[in-house]
Amino acid sequence: MDSQEPLARRQVSLVDLLDRLLGTGVVVTGSLTLGIADVDLVRIDLRALISSVNERVPSPWEGGQPL
Repeated sequence: MDSQEPLARRQVSLVDLLDRLLGTGVVVTGSLTLGIADVDLVRIDLRALISSVNERVPSPWEGGQPL
């Protein structure tokens, strides 16, 4: 496969795509607002980082163990 070929024309397997995304990390963001008659009742914001875990990536928890 030519590396200069546009991405839209490349065929990439799902496993390769997930490997690339998890290797570099992905941030997913979203916002949802529920309301009635232009009155906002509930607002939900989502921000998630999805990444692979290995010994080179430090744990976000102190001591490397979950709380």
